[in-house]
Amino acid sequence: MRVSKEKAAENRERILRSAARLFREQGIASTGVDSITKDAGLTHGGLYSQFGSKEAIAAEAVRFALARGKRVWQRTLERNPGKRALPAIVDSYLSRAHRDAPGSGCVVAALGTDIARQPRRVRQAFTREIKADLEFFSRLMAKGNRTLSYENAIVAFASMAGALILARAVNDEALSDLILKSTAERVIKRAKVRKAVRRSRVATTKIKER
Repeated sequence: MRVSKEKAAENRERILRSAARLFREQGIASTGVDSITKDAGLTHGGLYSQFGSKEAIAAEAVRFALARGKRVWQRTLERNPGKRALPAIVDSYLSRAHRDAPGSGCVVAALGTDIARQPRRVRQAFTREIKADLEFFSRLMAKGNRTLSYENAIVAFASMAGALILARAVNDEALSDLILKSTAERVIKRAKVRKAVRRSRVATTKIKER
């Protein structure tokens, strides 16, 4: 029996939601098609008619999860405009809640090393979305040199993702909390220092011009 376009789209999203969560919880290699179809409440036929292969599912699930993560950042930015945006995003990312929910959290922290071993198609999808994430994050950095803001965004996000990986890996709760807290404080502090240094340089330049 043929399904409507609306139903097909609904089924596709159910598959992507299930795959994205299971991949983050169990890893891509450890998650079989059976697990995805069972979680989504669909058949193998329905899954393969939508995607054709597990590789295609992995590529689309990675893209889907990263795009959703960027929308979360966008909503945080809308609720915390201006200077409050970066601290709000960093605090939310490096929180206990995020640490304890890998299935609904950052794809980079959950699957970064796994994706490095995936086929080209999956890595391309990951790379495309990460570039968009870094562009978004760079706009929260100190204004001015675009290249420097982008590089600072790379350093900040790499620090955050690395801290989340470590915080999940250790079995010492106090150490895990400290990793999150100290990294969040320093990422935010470095952003503030860069802005302060930039304002100081601008002020100095104006004085010289006089």
